Amino acid sequence: MNPVALVSFGCVSALGMTTALAQSSYPERTVRIIVGYPAGTQIDTIARLLGPPLADSFAKQVIVDNVAGASGNIGAERLAKTVPDGYTVGLVNTAQTTINPSLYKVSYDATKDFAPISLVASAPFLIVVHSGLPVKGLADLVKLAQARPGEVTYASAGSGTGIHMTAEYFKSVARIDLMHVPYRAVAVAMPDLLSGRVMMTFSPIATSVPLVREGKLRALAVTSTRRNAATPETPTVSESGYPGFEAANWFGLVGPDKTPPAVVSRLHTTTTKALGLPDVRAKLTSLGVDVIGGSPDDLSALIKNEVPRWAKLIRERGIKAQ
Repeated sequence: MNPVALVSFGCVSALGMTTALAQSSYPERTVRIIVGYPAGTQIDTIARLLGPPLADSFAKQVIVDNVAGASGNIGAERLAKTVPDGYTVGLVNTAQTTINPSLYKVSYDATKDFAPISLVASAPFLIVVHSGLPVKGLADLVKLAQARPGEVTYASAGSGTGIHMTAEYFKSVARIDLMHVPYRAVAVAMPDLLSGRVMMTFSPIATSVPLVREGKLRALAVTSTRRNAATPETPTVSESGYPGFEAANWFGLVGPDKTPPAVVSRLHTTTTKALGLPDVRAKLTSLGVDVIGGSPDDLSALIKNEVPRWAKLIRERGIKAQ
C-alpha cells in the first residue's frame, strides 16, 4: 500500500472510530428540547410525549423548555444560536421554519441554521362550520362564499399562523373570498364559533372533533391528502373537488447547524424508536396527528420545498404580520 493510501486509510479509520465513540457516549448529561410556544399547545404536547421514551433510551433526563413568544421566532432564534453539541435541540413547526421568515424579520435561516434530525408528525386541519350555517359539504360552503363574497367569516389563531395560511391557500384554490377574523388562539375563538359570531375555521382536529360529535360544529373536510384516523368519515379537501390540496402543521426535531453527524444519527434513531411505540402512536393519533418519523434528509427537503411555496402565497395574497 502506498504512503498516501495508508494515510488516507488511517484518516478514515480514525474518523470512523471518532464517530462511533461520539455516538456511543452521547448523551452524557441532560438533553433539552426547546419548544417555541407555551405549555399546553399542540407542539408542546408532542414534545412532552417524546421526552419520556427518549429519556428511557438515553438513560438521561430529557426536559422540555418552553421559550415562547413572537409566533415561535424567539425559540427558533435561540436554538439557532445554541452550541451544536446535541444537548439542546428543538421541536419546530411549519410556521417557524417555512412561513415566519417571509412574514417577519428573523435572525435565522431555517434552510441553513438548523441540522435536521427527524420529521416527527403532521397535523392537518379540519374545516368546520357553525352548526346553523346552511352547508352540508365543502361544495356548499364554496357556493355560499361565491354568493356572498367577503361575508363568510373564518376565525384563525392569528395572522401568519398555520390556520390563516391554510385558509388563504384554500381561498386561492377555490377562488372565493372569506373574511379573516384573527384571534390570539383557537381556544379563544371557539366560543364565538359556537355562538355563530364567526362562521367557520380551519381547526386542529383534536380541538374540534369532540364538538363535531356533540353536534355543535359540522365538519366539512380535512386538509391532508388522506382521511384522518380521528375522523375517518370526513372527506379530504382533495376528495371534495380540489385534487392535490394539502396543508398541515408539521413538526420536526432539529438541532443547531453543525451538530455532529453521529449525534444527529443517534437522535434520529432514538426518535424513530419512540414514534414506533404503540402508546406514543395512540396518543398522537388521538390528537389528530399523523405520525411520520422521516429521515433528516426528508425533513431537510420538506423545509427547502415549503419555504418558496409559502413565500409565493404570502407575496401573491399580500399577507402581512400583525
